[in-house]
Amino acid sequence: MQPGVYDYIAQDRVLWGTPAAEAITAETERRAAQRVFIVASRTLNRKTDVVTSIADALDKRLVGVFDECREHTPRDTVIAAAEAVRAAQPDLIVSVGGGTVIDTVKVMLVALAQGVRTVDGLDDWHIRVNEDGSRHVPQVGSPPLRQIAVPTTLSGAEFSSFGGCTDPRRKVKHGFTGREIGPAAVILDPAATLHTPEWLWLSTGIRAVDHAVESICSIAPAPLVDGCALHALRLLREALPRNRAEPDELAARQQAMHGAWLASQGILRVHYGASHGIGHSLGAATGVSHGHTSCVLLPAVLRWNRQRQENAERQEWVAEALGRRDGDAARAVEDLIRSLGLPVSLRELKVTREQFPAVAEGAMGNLWVRTNPRPVETPDDVLEILELAY
Repeated sequence: MQPGVYDYIAQDRVLWGTPAAEAITAETERRAAQRVFIVASRTLNRKTDVVTSIADALDKRLVGVFDECREHTPRDTVIAAAEAVRAAQPDLIVSVGGGTVIDTVKVMLVALAQGVRTVDGLDDWHIRVNEDGSRHVPQVGSPPLRQIAVPTTLSGAEFSSFGGCTDPRRKVKHGFTGREIGPAAVILDPAATLHTPEWLWLSTGIRAVDHAVESICSIAPAPLVDGCALHALRLLREALPRNRAEPDELAARQQAMHGAWLASQGILRVHYGASHGIGHSLGAATGVSHGHTSCVLLPAVLRWNRQRQENAERQEWVAEALGRRDGDAARAVEDLIRSLGLPVSLRELKVTREQFPAVAEGAMGNLWVRTNPRPVETPDDVLEILELAY
């Protein structure tokens, strides 16, 4: 028998069907929070009423807003957010936005827990891959406060205790974790997502598909994750085309959010593969968004793995959940991506072959590249996958 373990994260509630401002008010009262700080994207804060409606509902309990989050969560924004929180002295954080915002808060909570005040200080607290392929996971203490998340994309960041953060100097993305850095509660309000650009909503939907697929195809799967991931694929397969055809239909958007929730149950609980791993490096090295990295890499990684018949049976499960009966998971994923009008190749994203070596070098230090079902042993293996994606 293969041993296994499933770690539940420190998250006690997921709420849906209630407007975000109303749900936030009730949740702050339930937690007896008196000083609330909002972290949000600049667009949501300055060009929509999503953040202002929450701020108005909080009234005198609101003690500050930080909206300088940037894509791929560069270290300097994390430190800036931490300093803003230290100055405001809140007892609860509300994060409003996509994976960038929620990851900013996660890594910021690591900084607050460990007294980190500089970008270099984060060096001691990210997950590392040792020479033998094992992981070094720093033991992060409890942060001084928690966050509640109102997600506006389908990235699933709100359902994990893993946060990604980019070191722009080295052009690498590091992972950070701690039991209490993820949201204590999540509020799913599809109305809050109506301002999300279509390309971002749909591409993060494929990111959710990527979570589900690499969970199912993991070298160390878990039965609970398998069940959630398979149903997630069914929900997303139905919801995402409806989201494109009728973007204002809230029921379909909520279904997609439920799919992303289920798809996220494998994050840092089962071993992912090279789509996630290379995707982190591709984003850090080229600036390609996470949703688009999944669009171009997931089909390529599935094909590369299948060349050696790795996880063939589980790829058949993926294909069937996405509506194909011939077992071709890569084609099933690619067909869904094309149907959403999203890119399926690196060429479409203006990534050049000259950028491949930097991506491959960065990928070899990623924890999930080293747990791909078909072993990725050298940068040349990464280059093969990038060529398939090109």
